[in-house]
Amino acid sequence: MITGNWGSDLALLIKAANDAGLNNVAFYTYYAASVGSPTALGATAAGRVYTVNYGHLNLPGEINKLVLGYKKKFAGDMTTSAIYHVFAMLAEGFARTGSTDPVKVAAVLEGMKFNSFNGEVEMRKADHQIQQGLFISKWDKAGGKFPIDYENTGYAFIPVKYYAPYVASTPTSCQMKRPT
Repeated sequence: MITGNWGSDLALLIKAANDAGLNNVAFYTYYAASVGSPTALGATAAGRVYTVNYGHLNLPGEINKLVLGYKKKFAGDMTTSAIYHVFAMLAEGFARTGSTDPVKVAAVLEGMKFNSFNGEVEMRKADHQIQQGLFISKWDKAGGKFPIDYENTGYAFIPVKYYAPYVASTPTSCQMKRPT
């Protein structure tokens, strides 16, 4: 089942499916990692809830240090890791232009590519949409290669499939008007 539910709504949907005898139905959602959702899911959703996202808490490298630092400082999960891309691209845009002028920075961002925690990231020139890899991850027990759990539940979103940006990207017909 594909759903836009999250938090208690997603948990109640799974409970209703269980009550109806649909114990083997998988749920696919984009929002299952959002604040409150992991706690609401708990053990009853293990192995049944999948999320489509650009990251997860157990990625290696620099992003792992940021995730752990965030968890320590704020006692919460850094579930919006794509903000990393925003700051990396803005910093590069400021450096390349020697300016913070939005028109100049926007122009230099067009087509910009860099390697990040989820593969190569590009700001598509046609519409300024970030093109990046996506993971399909399954809610399951944390541990082993995936020790960081969500909301101290003992469960994590474990990646089962990665789609490179060229696969995850969809065409655009955008005719964006640029400032002059």
